[in-house]
Amino acid sequence: MSANEVQREQISERLEEIRTRMEKARHLYGTHAAGAELVAVSKTFPADAIRPLLALGQRVFGENRVGESLQKWPDLKRDFPGVELYLIGPLQTNKVADAVALFDVIQTLDREKLARYLAREMERTGRVLPCFVQVNVGREPQKSGVDPDEAVAFVQLCRKTYGLKIAGLMCIPPRGENPGPYFAMLGQLAQQAGVDQLSMGMSADFEIAIGMGATHIRVGTALFGDR
Repeated sequence: MSANEVQREQISERLEEIRTRMEKARHLYGTHAAGAELVAVSKTFPADAIRPLLALGQRVFGENRVGESLQKWPDLKRDFPGVELYLIGPLQTNKVADAVALFDVIQTLDREKLARYLAREMERTGRVLPCFVQVNVGREPQKSGVDPDEAVAFVQLCRKTYGLKIAGLMCIPPRGENPGPYFAMLGQLAQQAGVDQLSMGMSADFEIAIGMGATHIRVGTALFGDR
């Protein structure tokens, strides 16, 4: 068996395992957990490592960096129609034009200046992307995101002042802590803000996130292996 065939087999097994775990979580938690979308986090992996997963039918992917994504995703999108590409890493304002052109969803809207730049670029191009507001649920100084106490007002600002399409909220709980209370917080904030999509849960905790209403789970290591 060639190296490429081994890689394809490993990817297939991992994808099936993730889907099985998702289905078990849905059955465990009931109808509340019915709608989670798998976002395959392909950051740092080259196009050749992503193609086997695309060939298996996975179409929703997440990337952290605009520059890296520009090197691999234009060709992948051309070769595999129907891809939805999510930006799940911090977005600098000088990368907004490239991000709006390449990505289909922005999940890391976290400050007014970025909202202003995104609104301007979307109006200029006519390309309207759904956005998620990133909430710093653990109030960690090293992480991006809006303070939980300001999240609802920030959603309203983005909608009313800048006309952005705010589809949901996104978070990354503090490492090493029980994620449940943070997922619950994000769900409560979403209800208050009038949004119904929640991007939360990663390789180690996505079952809990599904049980707490995640609509999008971001899984990288469990699919692609260690970086």
